Amino acid sequence: MAAFNQRLIERALAAGGTCTGEHGIGTGKRAYMEAEHGGGWAVMRAIKTALDPLGIMNPGKLV
Repeated sequence: MAAFNQRLIERALAAGGTCTGEHGIGTGKRAYMEAEHGGGWAVMRAIKTALDPLGIMNPGKLV
């Protein structure tokens, strides 16, 4: 199932789609966020750091 899921995500991204749904990003999809969002992922990280410099809001999560 893991290999199937990986292929499915890669096909969705190649077609210009997304690997996430309307309920946010699960930990299993985190590895694909940079591929989907490019430099925007670094911007999201910078915003999270600016708003939560101590990392106490939703620890271990970016968004």
